[in-house]
This record gives sequence, structure tokens and C-alpha cells, in this order.
Amino acid sequence: MEVKIGIQSIPRELVLETRASLEEIERSLAKALADGGLFVLSDDKDGKVMVPADKIGYVEFAGVEQRRVGFGSL
Repeated sequence: MEVKIGIQSIPRELVLETRASLEEIERSLAKALADGGLFVLSDDKDGKVMVPADKIGYVEFAGVEQRRVGFGSL
């Protein structure tokens, strides 16, 4: 799933692919916002992104898109 995180006062958004489910991401975000801590999300390459919850402007979720192969899929 593709996740886009908008951070306050920063013009670019963070974009990452994760294996986490929508429910896991929502739970983690809600906990971080309630505690005032860090929103931590693991990406597909076993890396982690940590964002202070109070600096998050928005979080956008996109479904998993199958990769297209060949010229016929243009």
C-alpha cells in the first residue's frame, strides 16, 4: 500500500510503500496522536519512517497497484 504523509511547514510529502494494513496504520497513527509521540511506519525495504505526530498535516492511503509490464499497458 502506498502511504503519503504531509508534514506541516514542509512543501514535499513523504511517499512510501508499506506491507502494513490500513487498520494497522490507522491504529498506529491514532496512538501517536493521542500520546503526542512519534508516528512510526515501516516500509517495504525494512526501513522505518518516524514523524512527530503533532507535525503531521495529513496521511493519504492508496491501494496496491499491480505493476504493468510491456508496451500494451500504456
